[in-house]
Amino acid sequence: MIVPEKIVYELADRQQAIAAGGLGALVQTARRLGLRQAINNSITLLKLHRPYDEADHVLNIALNLLAGGGCLEHLEDRRCDEAYLNALGAERIPDPTTAGDFCRRFQEIDILRLMNGFNQVRERVWKEQPDAFFDCAIIEADGTQVQTSAEKKQGIGINYKGKWGYHPLVVTLANTREPLFIVNRSGNRPSHENAAFFFDLAVERCRKAGFRKVVLRGDTDFALTENFDRWSEQNVEFVFGIDAMPRLVGIAENLQETAWKTLRRRRTTTSQKRAKRPRYKERIVEQNGYLYKKRNSSSVRCRRRWTTC
Repeated sequence: MIVPEKIVYELADRQQAIAAGGLGALVQTARRLGLRQAINNSITLLKLHRPYDEADHVLNIALNLLAGGGCLEHLEDRRCDEAYLNALGAERIPDPTTAGDFCRRFQEIDILRLMNGFNQVRERVWKEQPDAFFDCAIIEADGTQVQTSAEKKQGIGINYKGKWGYHPLVVTLANTREPLFIVNRSGNRPSHENAAFFFDLAVERCRKAGFRKVVLRGDTDFALTENFDRWSEQNVEFVFGIDAMPRLVGIAENLQETAWKTLRRRRTTTSQKRAKRPRYKERIVEQNGYLYKKRNSSSVRCRRRWTTC
């Protein structure tokens, strides 16, 4: 029934296209938010700009990832793609060797300054949100395992699973799932290492942005008790898991019934509940009068079968 007409596709010699068509919108958004200026104000790694500045290098690496690249070597494909360069409005972009030299100039303090520059731009975006957005900022921290098979990566280590790689700390604004800080660490480092320092930086950033309430959240590894009093004095609330130590268990067991309540998970309420599917197997067994028996075989394993009465 479906008999289409003969279709002929023609592509002019001057026609160009790229798969990552959304890059143009991203570049325009970055321009409107002043991202380039924020990057250049945050870090100074180059003495001369011939012709690239710090923002050119940072955006070059980020846009390479968004266009499907997975490493610096893929920049060679980007810089040879005329349609990609036209989408960015660039005559040329740094090659992989130049990008690698730029990355090696970074120190830990430079990475922190760059992340602070990004967060300054985030504040400009947050200001466009309604007033209810600033009721509460939930800051969440967690560690994630990143495995690598490379043998020449500096700072790698063996994690608790016996895998080589890194164990970065990720501090996010849970309201919007934005990573405020990402700290790379060796694979054998604990999850909570340096977490309190970056918690404090995130709290300062959110309060400066205008959030009226700040809540810290994390699992048992982030229950850093030496900071509890200080956070409480700063009117910072926190929700952490905590290990079941004998002393805490004793305190919990001696609490009155009115001092606690059962934590119930939130569930989406629907007007109609899903019907349970019938047990067809059990129905067939009852109808045919099957009995369940075991028969030992010559092997060690036991075979199971259904037999009729």
